[in-house]
Amino acid sequence: MRCSGWDCHSYCCSSDSWSSVAWRVALRKISSTQGDARIIVDGIGKTFVLRHTHSFKEAFIAVLRRKKISTVFKALDGVDFAVREGESVALLGFNGSGKSTLLKLISGVLKPDSGRVLTRGRVAGLIEVGAGFHPDLSGRENVFLNAAILGMSKREITERFDAIVEFSEIGEFIDTEVKHYSSGMFVRLAFSVAIHTELDILLVDEVLAVGDAPFREKCKAKIAELSSQGKTMLVVSHDIDMVTALCERGILLRHGNVVFDGEIDKAVSALRAQDV
Repeated sequence: MRCSGWDCHSYCCSSDSWSSVAWRVALRKISSTQGDARIIVDGIGKTFVLRHTHSFKEAFIAVLRRKKISTVFKALDGVDFAVREGESVALLGFNGSGKSTLLKLISGVLKPDSGRVLTRGRVAGLIEVGAGFHPDLSGRENVFLNAAILGMSKREITERFDAIVEFSEIGEFIDTEVKHYSSGMFVRLAFSVAIHTELDILLVDEVLAVGDAPFREKCKAKIAELSSQGKTMLVVSHDIDMVTALCERGILLRHGNVVFDGEIDKAVSALRAQDV
């Protein structure tokens, strides 16, 4: 749902109980308190059902033996925060803390079970390697496909195509089907497409861990450049040196809850204090 320049990913947006009048009243309240925000996360909750059986036979046997066939896992529970325009924020936490799920909710890949996510501006997400890429299409065709998904027009893509290919260092493989690409090549092309859009918000989730060292440094430099241009960043990475250099603020998650939100150095210290 979109209203007054905000995009909303919310359980209540699809509910008849959340009327357009109530939505506008809520937006006016948000705008008065978070006028410079690019991202607002308001009471977000997300639950997954983890199944322990993979067939009807396994499920039947589990029931006979009175074993659980599934477990409910609460990935996020009442998460609240806002990210201002031009702010670079690191999402910190150990595996299973809810970082990647949160980025997927902000990007719109997932819908929350409760609460709402508001974003203002064009969002480019590097969340899963090769997401949005079709394996049977060439790199060239996937550039046009992926860039269109990110909101670029055909003319914009054509004008920036050479720059996208040059940055990705794909070269002669640009007309090769991407199913023959390595994971590193996927990352190069996906990252290059994302950073060449007219983005307002960039979401990055560990994708830089896949590429080779020289390209990772090149990507870090580009992210730093975008940050200096006033773009809004939300970064998930286990590279503490990188997030400390790029981000001024850190949000620490534990078991789906925010346990710290503040200066990046203090957030990193809080993370390390958990690892005891």
